[in-house]
Amino acid sequence: MNSNRMVVAQRGVIPPPKHYADSAWFKYILSCCAATTAEMVTYPLDLAKTRLQIQGEKGLNGSSQRSPYRGLASTGVGIIREEGMLRLWQGVTPAVYRHLIYSGTRMVLYEKVRDRLFTTRADGTRPVWQAIVGGILVGGIAQFLASPADLIKVQMQMEGKRRLEGHAPRIHSAGEAFIKIYNAGGLRGLWKGCMPNVYRSAFVNLGDLTTYDSVKRYFVNTWALSDDYWTHALSSACSGLVSAVMGCPADVVKARIMNQPTDSKSRIQGSQKRGLLYRNSLDCLLKTVHNEGFWALYKGFIPCWLRMGPWSLTFWLTYEQIRNLSGTSAF
Repeated sequence: MNSNRMVVAQRGVIPPPKHYADSAWFKYILSCCAATTAEMVTYPLDLAKTRLQIQGEKGLNGSSQRSPYRGLASTGVGIIREEGMLRLWQGVTPAVYRHLIYSGTRMVLYEKVRDRLFTTRADGTRPVWQAIVGGILVGGIAQFLASPADLIKVQMQMEGKRRLEGHAPRIHSAGEAFIKIYNAGGLRGLWKGCMPNVYRSAFVNLGDLTTYDSVKRYFVNTWALSDDYWTHALSSACSGLVSAVMGCPADVVKARIMNQPTDSKSRIQGSQKRGLLYRNSLDCLLKTVHNEGFWALYKGFIPCWLRMGPWSLTFWLTYEQIRNLSGTSAF
């Protein structure tokens, strides 16, 4: 325990640390709890964002899907009116499963890398480039491991829209989606859209982890702010904005790759099924820009920002507070 933390503990603000409080497995559990809270609170915004990103893309016949929604509010109201209130949380189960892998892994890995490999200056700050490399690295690794859950989430999010367009439902539950994806493409099929997902997560973590960690330390060490609720809120607001700017293009590509239909037969027996709209992430990126313009990569940016901002705020405030209450050292 450092001297500052010891003083705070002696004043009774937080309990003294327990023997397990700073262990990796305990921090993993705390990060999963914080991520689940943030996901449940902000999930309707994620659903609206995904619907906005998918609409407008050209289908197999060259025609664009109908575009009934023009903004976050219109999308949310339309989903409630046409599908019901509970549909705002359609796909939340695999989203929570994803964070049980993704958030726990990225938080624990980043803290390990930061504490063991980063250089700490005399004033307590660390080089930003090291935080950037660390954020990108752990974000990519964590997302690769959690990609199957993200694939299931995206496909479940689009089921309500498919029904409204007269298509037969593909899946009814996360378990059914898992089985169908596995039967269609094998183990590799569960990582459909993996690379744009990994790229997106790397950039999002560059905005989230790197920004939060660097900005918070700058506020505490340079501006002499207290490591408290308001500093956490200000730092998370910055991280949410940067995350949205960095991650939105990759998020659009990821959503379209994951949502596209696949052929009924593979060209090579036993190989993963091909997408019928895009060959790969780069092809999706180029076709999106060619057909809809560069700013199509920022479709759903406002809900993306409004999603990442509250998510980041909820996550970091919850995470810092439960660490504090559990006797775990501050992030």
